[in-house]
Amino acid sequence: MVLPLRIAVRFLLSGKAQTLLIIGGISVAISVQVFVGLLIDSLQEGLIAQTVGNSPQVTIRSAEENVTISRWDDIVAGVDAFNDTSKVGVTASANAFVRKGNDSVPVIVRGMDAAATDGIYRITDQIYEGHEITSTGQVLIGRALSEKLDLAAGDRIQITTPGGARVDYTIAGLFDLGVGAIDGSWVVTSLRTAQSLFGFGDRITSIEITVNDVFVADIVALDIEAFLASERLEVTNWKDENGQLLSALESQSLSNNIIQGVIIISVAIAIASLLSITVLQKRRQLGILKAMGIKDLAASLIFVYQGLLLGVAASAVGISLGLGLLYSFTVFATPGGESIIEFAFEPAFILRTLAISVLASGIAGLFPASRSLRLNPIDVIREG
Repeated sequence: MVLPLRIAVRFLLSGKAQTLLIIGGISVAISVQVFVGLLIDSLQEGLIAQTVGNSPQVTIRSAEENVTISRWDDIVAGVDAFNDTSKVGVTASANAFVRKGNDSVPVIVRGMDAAATDGIYRITDQIYEGHEITSTGQVLIGRALSEKLDLAAGDRIQITTPGGARVDYTIAGLFDLGVGAIDGSWVVTSLRTAQSLFGFGDRITSIEITVNDVFVADIVALDIEAFLASERLEVTNWKDENGQLLSALESQSLSNNIIQGVIIISVAIAIASLLSITVLQKRRQLGILKAMGIKDLAASLIFVYQGLLLGVAASAVGISLGLGLLYSFTVFATPGGESIIEFAFEPAFILRTLAISVLASGIAGLFPASRSLRLNPIDVIREG
């Protein structure tokens, strides 16, 4: 099979201008596929990171009127042992009020352990004034809430519970998660401080979990529910509670697949059409080769090899060009001084694109190869 490959290379080199034009056209199509594919994936990852990524994907709560959960240590240890879970944190949360003059502003006091504060919500990383909680009696509040109450780090804040308890706390720091509902209503404190404020004892109100793959959160939730086997607890996941966001993410993935599929089909059609023309251009040479004894299969393989060679060359150039376009986009698309997306080089996507493009190119060569099989050397010689 070496002879058909050598002939295929010679055919391509004999028309260098045409070959370069073919490679250039196909490379542009593949570069668009790589650019659009990685761009959509990067935007999707950014959307997930800003929404689902900084919040629990699976949550365990009480299913009874008593909203607290007791003996939660064993549950946390069991859930943490799951292969698909990443971080497991606990919270003790309840509604309360903060005094502002003669008015009371409703807030949510959220007592968290370290796994929830830093592992799930990453609040400590988003503190822009003050410092993290270092002792009981300290709280963190969001930017919007601090502006509403005209408070700063180091100020005192008075929290009143529905039960009538009224306690003063020190604001250790201010955070900005970029989520209005959180920044404008959460008062974050240590787990022990919240348990003491609301009289929970050692109980909590929720166990919050992140998973390695956010798109299998519903499956993980079912596994956790089976593990708990308790009607006193309910397990929820972000996919069931965020139908619109899930639909948007699925639509992005579908549109990405459609765009890539259309481009691959276009590449295959282009190669098949161009190689079919090559069969006509090389009709005399093929007739002579067949008359000299080359087998029909070997003659047809010439065009399969041509398709593969064109696919490899165009894919290499197209992928490089697509990555260059994406990098340029991340560098120059910077409204407000910050890039819209981060440059994402995904080896799996690149290898998949290369494999599909080369395979499509090889398949595209089958059509002209079949035409060469029907070529009769005697008729070609007579025509000559």
